[in-house]
Amino acid sequence: MKKIVFVFVMIALGINFNTQAQKLKKFGSSTEKKVGPKTIKVPYTDVVSYLGYASPGNEDETRDGKKFYYIYVWVPAVAPELGIRMMSPVGKTKIKGAGMSKSYKENAGSDAYFDTYITLERSNIISKDKISEEAAKNAQWTILESNDDSSEMPKQPSGSQYNSLLRYKSELGNPQKALTVGLYRIGFTTYKTGEVNGTFLAQVAAPIKLPGVAMAKTIEALKKAL
Repeated sequence: MKKIVFVFVMIALGINFNTQAQKLKKFGSSTEKKVGPKTIKVPYTDVVSYLGYASPGNEDETRDGKKFYYIYVWVPAVAPELGIRMMSPVGKTKIKGAGMSKSYKENAGSDAYFDTYITLERSNIISKDKISEEAAKNAQWTILESNDDSSEMPKQPSGSQYNSLLRYKSELGNPQKALTVGLYRIGFTTYKTGEVNGTFLAQVAAPIKLPGVAMAKTIEALKKAL
């Protein structure tokens, strides 16, 4: 009963759940340290951010019955770990220095959001000179890690913790699972089969500086960034 009364009060005050800013904390790595009585995750040193807008019909591929979208990332050096996180909607969250797509600029005020599901994928392309749309399409892509819901991420306007975060540690003794120089991509879709629609923030982070790292929605935009 209290919850129902609370909702009516919020509506009466003219508060729109979908436009409230999600509070995004610093992106912590897997390394932890003691600060007084608390144990905290040491923030990543390098964080690259991208603001985008996903809409039905603009998916890059249908995979396992789900509509997948890709964000391409060039990793210029061997990394001990990569962190990926995605939040939808962006809402009023401010991110300094973030790249943004044209579609995000046109739809930044949208209330639409989706239940994020993300993957970190590595290709067999290890030279910038070899990057092209055709090469990316025909590359061998290996899924290193995935995540659906993370309790570390802000709740969505629905009140559910359906935003995503993953951390992947390089396995140097295993060439198939090592974080080497090369072309990577963040795949994203929804947990349930359906349309992907809404604004989103995607971030790639590392515990060391990676001079020359680039992130873009398309291969053409990535090549320009390089």
